[in-house]
Amino acid sequence: MKQPAQPAPAGYLASLRSLGDGLLATVQERTELFSIELQEEKFRLVQMFVWFSAVFYAGMMAVTFASLTLVFLFWDTARLAVLGGLAAFYIIALLAVIVAFRRYLARQPAPFTGTRLELKDDRACIRNGS
Repeated sequence: MKQPAQPAPAGYLASLRSLGDGLLATVQERTELFSIELQEEKFRLVQMFVWFSAVFYAGMMAVTFASLTLVFLFWDTARLAVLGGLAAFYIIALLAVIVAFRRYLARQPAPFTGTRLELKDDRACIRNGS
């Protein structure tokens, strides 16, 4: 004959086990969220590097051949003016790219925002007792 299941003993030990289980579950969930966000950040960083490399390569090739063409066309008449003009243009373009890149970085979200928000919510729940 099968004996009926006994209810879990009530008391401090059961409360501590329940509290420990809840804490471990929370830590596990937050660790999993952090891991997912870390993978997303890694993917975003690799993706940015690939795009940056492609843009840099194409840009450098275009600048090189455009500069060579201009210098070749004006070699006999105004080579110094063309070289000085190209240098000034490249300096202005570099400054514009630096400013644009700084603005881009300022608009990027902070890493691990989801994890930080969840931990903040957890602390608020603990303080409120809910």
